[in-house]
Amino acid sequence: MVQVFVSQRVMTPEGLRPAAVVVEDGRITAVLEPRDAPLSAVTRDFDDLAILPGFVDIHVHINEPGRTEWEGFETATRAAAAGGFTTLVDMPLNCLPETTTVDALDAKRAAAAGKCFVDWAAWGGVTDDNHEHIEALAKAGVKGYKSFLVDPGIAGLTMLSERGLELAAPILARTGLPLLVHAEVQGPIDAAAFALKDSDWCEYATYLRSRPDEAELEAIRLLIRLCREHRFRVHVVHLATSTALDELDAARTEGLPITVETCPHYLHFAAEEIGRSETLKKCAPPIRGRANREEVWKGLERGTIDLIATDHSPCPPEMKRVGAGDFGKAWGGVASLSIAASVVWTGMRERGLPLNKLTEWMSAAPARLAGLERHKGAIAVGMDADFVVFDPEASFRVTEAQLVYRHPVSPYLGEEMYGVVKGTFVRGHEVGSGGRPVGVELISDSTE
Repeated sequence: MVQVFVSQRVMTPEGLRPAAVVVEDGRITAVLEPRDAPLSAVTRDFDDLAILPGFVDIHVHINEPGRTEWEGFETATRAAAAGGFTTLVDMPLNCLPETTTVDALDAKRAAAAGKCFVDWAAWGGVTDDNHEHIEALAKAGVKGYKSFLVDPGIAGLTMLSERGLELAAPILARTGLPLLVHAEVQGPIDAAAFALKDSDWCEYATYLRSRPDEAELEAIRLLIRLCREHRFRVHVVHLATSTALDELDAARTEGLPITVETCPHYLHFAAEEIGRSETLKKCAPPIRGRANREEVWKGLERGTIDLIATDHSPCPPEMKRVGAGDFGKAWGGVASLSIAASVVWTGMRERGLPLNKLTEWMSAAPARLAGLERHKGAIAVGMDADFVVFDPEASFRVTEAQLVYRHPVSPYLGEEMYGVVKGTFVRGHEVGSGGRPVGVELISDSTE
């Protein structure tokens, strides 16, 4: 069946323009003027709604197999479909077993079979103990690797030491795949913890002081040094501190293969606005101050930060200590898959940023990082027909009904957002409509 997707606002690599996108067998075969659309095709005319390339989220904690009470492939991918995401790349932790071997990767693929609304791929994990598995995981199809320079509290994906990173770096360079790094180091965190032992942990200011900017900055300096020595690809996940931007700028100018992401919560919230016991806003690194937030936005605008990823990190509500309100004991993580694009667009709209930046930060750049750019992240001939139909002028108030993922808790509840996802299509199949998932398409791991 030949389909044509028509709108007065289609986001092509050349910019936003009227277009008819012709789709056959799940791929885009032509991008034409609307008047040139083939009359024999099944036509979907979206009038003035924007057709954007499907969003790609390269930082999602699906948590299956092993912890489906936290999330799972079915619930995570249906939230993605509702939110305009057409491809997810799953993190190797919080599932059991953690994805540090090919056997664990196979278990993850088996767990996902028949449950997915959207395409997905996997990251592997790197620890001090699994260097012999790095190249095997690459051959098995992971898109890169995740590691922590600080204790993540996960028994099967432990902290990568500086020595372990040095030993892994040449192997990573051979694979050509990126190492995604949780860029905090333990020293400044341990020093802060000693100073805060008698503090009130229901106050956000206590938690913020417990993970100082220096923990991120020292980690990023270490990564820059080792990247310079070994020339392996480094990707800094969930950057929260603006203090590292100048040094990242200099590293990029030097030609080092370093990329950076930030997250919707760092672009939306500010420490000064987080009240006592608002543990739904706990994440690591922490949400920092208002002035820092604006500098992070500037880092995005000038290209020091390459992309936006959700770091969708759900857990059962009781683990967030809602009510008890102890930031020290609450699980860190913000779930946002179904509304993340709207959170980002709301901030962009306030700052007068154009719609093409949304698709660069949430479609094209994430696809490039994960090596999916031949088929994902753009509306162009030969690409997968992955679309999000988006109304950038419409607004809505966030309710539990719009969250869709397993546990409908969110720090965004009650807020007014701009940018409504009207439809989501994966390889020409409708998987989301009006902010809700539509039917399981049994879409599989995107490893090509």
